[in-house]
Amino acid sequence: MPKIFTSETQKIGEIGENVAVKFLVKHGFTVLDRNYTKKWGEIDIVAEKDKKIYFVEVKSVNRETPGDYRPEDNMHPKKLQRLARVIQTYLLSKKWDEREWQVDLLVVSLNLKDRNAKIKVVSDIIL
Repeated sequence: MPKIFTSETQKIGEIGENVAVKFLVKHGFTVLDRNYTKKWGEIDIVAEKDKKIYFVEVKSVNRETPGDYRPEDNMHPKKLQRLARVIQTYLLSKKWDEREWQVDLLVVSLNLKDRNAKIKVVSDIIL
């Protein structure tokens, strides 16, 4: 069943996540899960590379619309706290409590008109 979007923001987010997945695969990652959701939060992408687990938060913005919005500014303490709880749940559900892992942020700046994107990687975010 196809996803039904209720807002332009959700459409941009979905496009950004798809771009992020392609970027990760191109750079040697294996995508294990997408949109792992619990009542208390969501992990956008779970990937693996060199036996390390990467929990990837994707923040997307359409650069056709002007403004000073920086998607990475949306990684506020409450968001990080929810993310930590979901990651803990994910690791326990997979019995991966001994695996090495980290949290990364991919900021995807989309230009839908020209059909291109720029990706900024913020590695190893401390929760």
